[in-house]
Amino acid sequence: MKIDFANLQYQYQLYKEEIDAAMQAVLDKSNYIMGNEVRELEDALQEFTGAKHAITCASGTEALILAMMALDIKPGDEIITTPFTFIATAETIAFLGAKPVFVDIDEKTYNIDPSKIEVKITEKTKAIIPVSLYGQPADMDAIQSIADKHNLKVIIDGAQSFGSIYKGKTDSNLGDISTTSFFPAKPLGCFGDGGAVFTNSDELAEKMKILRVHGQNKRYHHKYIGVGGRMDTLQCAVVNVKLKHYTKDLLLRQEVAQKYTQALKNKELVTPFQNPDITSAWAQYSVQVKNRDELQAKLKEKGIPTAVHYPMPLHLQECFEHLGYSKGDFPIAERVSEEIMSLPMNSYVRDNEIEYIATQL
Repeated sequence: MKIDFANLQYQYQLYKEEIDAAMQAVLDKSNYIMGNEVRELEDALQEFTGAKHAITCASGTEALILAMMALDIKPGDEIITTPFTFIATAETIAFLGAKPVFVDIDEKTYNIDPSKIEVKITEKTKAIIPVSLYGQPADMDAIQSIADKHNLKVIIDGAQSFGSIYKGKTDSNLGDISTTSFFPAKPLGCFGDGGAVFTNSDELAEKMKILRVHGQNKRYHHKYIGVGGRMDTLQCAVVNVKLKHYTKDLLLRQEVAQKYTQALKNKELVTPFQNPDITSAWAQYSVQVKNRDELQAKLKEKGIPTAVHYPMPLHLQECFEHLGYSKGDFPIAERVSEEIMSLPMNSYVRDNEIEYIATQL
């Protein structure tokens, strides 16, 4: 048996007729930048998430940059975040000249541990960026309480969690600004790069709309220093189609995750912790194992692809050497990075594939 990790081609074939027609409509109009499909997608995203404003942008990375620029993050500011995530979370902080300040993770959820945040707050701290890792939001009640107490902003890095539910709200409707990614392998993906920012603030929404078009408030008149951060019309057309099917696809992801957990319950590994107040988008189904490298090699021989999200915490990356962290500073993140392994995860993993994977494990 040979198993597809993300099944992108299978999903395309499912919705091929609709997607091809939507893309052809853009080609026929040749309106590739800020075409009608951009506004249509933003309206649909607002309806889906409950957020007052949804603003598409070039990528999940660009979404984080727009969010921080809108909140006036400046060189020398500090932002508290997790070291166990994709580099974009901290990279964008450093890109704007601010300082990422890391806090270790919760050993069950792998998300930032709120109990360790307050001790890291200084007079330079301006914001907290929790990551909804693998599709599950962090403990936002605790994080928001800390932010309110210290007058800090909260930006959700929801690149992996679009459609997740935290106590009745989507995580696109939490914090001051929430972000997401439409990278192809994400739960809701386009056919290239794309992303979005969400906010309930009229002021922040208007500023981010201006920032994403080089700070222009009217043609060739620039209110701010901005970026070329638009999501192109073709990609919006693709996501428009896929969003119509997304509720069903999310339910299928949750069913796949439940079947994995059931099939693996007696195996010598740690399956994902599921918070009862949270519905994950299940961007990944990641397990902890002691002999990861050996296991990955053997699974590959059996036609089972795996991935590691992520093999090195950010505080140990060469690009962050200047921050002065050392091995041992965040022991939970370091241990998890050595043991975590993602199994094939998408809406279309079949029952016999799950059984085969569990058997081989």
